[in-house]
Amino acid sequence: MPKLVRAWDLPTRLFHWALVFCIISAWVSFEYAGKLGDPTLRWHRWNGYAILVLLVFRILWGFVGGSTSRFEAFICWPWAALGYLKDTLAGRHRAYLGHNPAGSWMIVALIAVVMAQAVLGLFTLEHNEVTAGPLQRLILDDEAMTKLVQILHGRGFYIILGLVALHVLANVLYQHLAKDKLITAMVTGRKPATAYEDQPEATGGHPLLALVCLVTAVVMVFGTITLMGGRIL
Repeated sequence: MPKLVRAWDLPTRLFHWALVFCIISAWVSFEYAGKLGDPTLRWHRWNGYAILVLLVFRILWGFVGGSTSRFEAFICWPWAALGYLKDTLAGRHRAYLGHNPAGSWMIVALIAVVMAQAVLGLFTLEHNEVTAGPLQRLILDDEAMTKLVQILHGRGFYIILGLVALHVLANVLYQHLAKDKLITAMVTGRKPATAYEDQPEATGGHPLLALVCLVTAVVMVFGTITLMGGRIL
């Protein structure tokens, strides 16, 4: 049995699967609000809050988390990602313990798009013209802006869906063709030891520090909404 090394800290893995759950739940709570007996989209709103908290947590964790979770470990120049893709297509697989150069840009894109979608939700007047995000009052008198935010928030899910589909497809291909246990590692936190290009084994990522980041994220999200005059409930 090959030796296994630590690839991802527990907080990063919990964040990943919690975000997956919340995105699915946000879609279900919107599409089936009537059948769920939630015409005011209360469940959908709380999903949005949870997503914002998770994303702010991930940004904070990107500076103080485990070594593979830190932005400095995987953010790279675009040409580095292109070079990695070129090598991969040429059959020259380069193993990374954390995010590879191409995957790092997918992570950045997903965080940015999901964050934009959640923030837009704070300002959105829903299609029923009754339910609104907690900060919608700030643009209430601007009919054009209200309509634009409503359209962007409505279509944003399809952009997220496309990115998620591409992300899943890439991970499945790496898992089965390149024998890079990406999906397995995000569950177990470990990968087989080999000559990784970024680092031999992940370090850091203490759960207590993650708890501090999570509490800070909660305060930042709900505190900002409150200070801007929004009503949480």
